[in-house]
Amino acid sequence: MFIPLHDLNDLKHIKLQYVTIGLIAANVLIWLGTSAGGETVAQMASVEYGFIPSTVHDIAERPPELAAVPDWATYVTYAFLHGDFWHIAGNMLFLWTFGDNVEDAMGHVRYLVFYLLCAIAGAFVHGLLAPASEAPLIGASGAIAGIVAAYLLLHPKVKIWILAFGRIPLRIPAWIPLALWIAFQVVMLALMGEDEVSYAAHVGGALAGAALVLILRRRDVPLFDREVVTPRAVRRIEPQPPREAAAPSGPWGRQ
Repeated sequence: MFIPLHDLNDLKHIKLQYVTIGLIAANVLIWLGTSAGGETVAQMASVEYGFIPSTVHDIAERPPELAAVPDWATYVTYAFLHGDFWHIAGNMLFLWTFGDNVEDAMGHVRYLVFYLLCAIAGAFVHGLLAPASEAPLIGASGAIAGIVAAYLLLHPKVKIWILAFGRIPLRIPAWIPLALWIAFQVVMLALMGEDEVSYAAHVGGALAGAALVLILRRRDVPLFDREVVTPRAVRRIEPQPPREAAAPSGPWGRQ
């Protein structure tokens, strides 16, 4: 639908988005580790650590040799697995573009809690709508959807650069693409239910993100961008009026 490129939005409370960078590093390292072993290793990892609704709801069981963690732990572990390069690239691009300002609004610790709770909510809604599914759910999309919803409530007026339909560069207010993205997830869930893409996990993560940002943001952080601070690197420098030339200090000018 669209690819985020950059948002013109300074950090106001933190110096560096440590948690966002750490989450990206963890996701990339885990993906490299699972993909390096080939398709078989990646599939085994998805069964070991992915969220499988039928096993969580005691309808089926994972093979004992693939039960690396308890079923309840997969509400979190699934969010650090990805299927292929484009899967992780898309999620990490959204996380890099929008996660820093959500982290800034909450602080490092509360932001990490927020991220994990959004992932859990995504898995919960997915399992609620498809309790008998034996297909592992993997990917950070539920957590990313929570970040999108939080950013939409915090910074709807901030101008962001996107590639619309993957081709057309646009600089538009954040609320337009983010609201459309969330609406698209809801419509696709209503029309298609559970397909190869878990729209339920996206909707669950977005709902959690919208609710949690109200609770976890700093007390002095408002909603809906009452004041938009443009980064120093892109601020316009107002031209100064020309000054009158100084009178010469001697008959032939300055000596």
